[in-house]
Amino acid sequence: MVTHPFHPLAGRRLVVLFIKRRAGAVTFVCASDMSRSVTLPREWTDRAPRPTTHRLSAEGLSAARALVDALVSRRAGNDGGGS
Repeated sequence: MVTHPFHPLAGRRLVVLFIKRRAGAVTFVCASDMSRSVTLPREWTDRAPRPTTHRLSAEGLSAARALVDALVSRRAGNDGGGS
């Protein structure tokens, strides 16, 4: 099924004629109306891996920033020790 929201065939089920692999990307060559074929990237179909729904919250990003700041500050404090 074509899942890309802006594709003219969005929501349509197509028959996969064959699969192409180029530079690590998977594309499907599918049968379309009037004996034509259409090539679709896997990401534009229902065969693509599902996107992750876990996103960082504002609190999670703030905590990550605080951790990075603490590590940078700690490293800066250790660089001036001399020998």
